[in-house]
Amino acid sequence: MHRFFAPDIAETLTLPEQESQHAVRVLRLAEGDEIEVVDGKGNLYLCRIALAHSKRCGVEITGRTAVPNHWQGKIIVAVAPTKNLDRMEWMAEKATEMGVDRIIPLLCRHSERKELKTERLMKILVSAMKQSLKATLPQLDEMTPIARVLTDASLPRQRFVAYCDAATERRQFEQCYSLEEDVVIMIGPEGDFSPEEVELAVANGFVPVTFGESRLRTETAAMYAVAACHALKQK
Repeated sequence: MHRFFAPDIAETLTLPEQESQHAVRVLRLAEGDEIEVVDGKGNLYLCRIALAHSKRCGVEITGRTAVPNHWQGKIIVAVAPTKNLDRMEWMAEKATEMGVDRIIPLLCRHSERKELKTERLMKILVSAMKQSLKATLPQLDEMTPIARVLTDASLPRQRFVAYCDAATERRQFEQCYSLEEDVVIMIGPEGDFSPEEVELAVANGFVPVTFGESRLRTETAAMYAVAACHALKQK
């Protein structure tokens, strides 16, 4: 059954214009056809098309199911966007498919990308959510200066900063990650975090960690972090 995204479906009973166009013009769905709709807030709706309009496809809700995340504890990744935007988009897509609660684009001293338009990235997250049969859309922040993230008291108490400099004492991530707790993992740019950024991170409760002997690209490290969280939870 075809699945669509409509954040306000319970109130409007209408698919957004882009989803309406896909349903009516591309998939040729007609009145009476059944579809699935997720609201990005953890709800899956079984619907029947009541108005097959390419700009405002109306539906009748015939059922609702709560779809909780398949993992315990929130997984938050704060990552410096890569200069090549395709790599950032790929990482965000795959992290969403695996399961992530929030992505915070970081602005660091050595960042190769200083600005980030999140509109296209959000569309990728929506597509990945639907493709992977999830009903909760990850929160995507705007580009955020690292100092603001480091001093954000609302972030989980379990905090890690992945750092490449072996001169700094680091722990193996899998040896210090607590499966039951929410977690935030911070990944730096290709030029890594500056020593001052790491010092400030440690002062704010971030534990320096390593993901092994290989030096990973930014997007690979972020992917590894999310995959490791899920793999460790499933042991």
